[in-house]
Amino acid sequence: MKVGIIGGTGGMGKGFALRWAINNQVIVGSRDAGRASEAAEEYSKIANESFGNIKGSITGTDNVTVAKQSDVLILSIPYENIDAVCSEILPQVSDNCVVVSPIVPMTKTDVGFECVAIKENKPFSYKLVSNHMKNKSKIVSAFHVISEKKLINPTLELDYDIFVCGDDKDSVAIVNTLIDEIKGLRSIYLGPLELSYLAEMSTPLLLNAMIQNKIKNPGIKII
Repeated sequence: MKVGIIGGTGGMGKGFALRWAINNQVIVGSRDAGRASEAAEEYSKIANESFGNIKGSITGTDNVTVAKQSDVLILSIPYENIDAVCSEILPQVSDNCVVVSPIVPMTKTDVGFECVAIKENKPFSYKLVSNHMKNKSKIVSAFHVISEKKLINPTLELDYDIFVCGDDKDSVAIVNTLIDEIKGLRSIYLGPLELSYLAEMSTPLLLNAMIQNKIKNPGIKII
């Protein structure tokens, strides 16, 4: 499977690329194709050193090319960049491409991390992304509550549940497959895309609990 990562040179993008390259063709995206290519070369070296000879691959190029080539496209971008990035790349995706949004509408204030969709009455991330989709049923919300610091350590086994929301059964199944490929992760289906706001709100909740209780790199596990 060709897994494209928009924002692939960031921490989350690096973690996903390292782990999914074991079995998939990962394409790291950036506005600067040269930067993406350099990052991909670095990630490939780390992946091979960590896992032995990987079955997949990691390459890098510009965001638009990544969007055109991907079977699954991960939007690892900030909330405030959704319209600028998605208006350029999402019209380029194939009709069968599954678009995954782990984007959180979050800001840091004097009281802690807050959800700007509620505090400032702004749209939740999944709604902004869907505005730029040709086929809105291909959006899946996932990966909102995963620790970046743990994800980028390729030899560290995780132990988290990942909330998943989506309307199309086949698209959700594809995302669940990617979740299962990362050892220690379990997918928890919350329901249709309209319930994505629940997953998006879970990130500021988790971060505030982390800070106030001095918990290091927490995740969510339903037991």
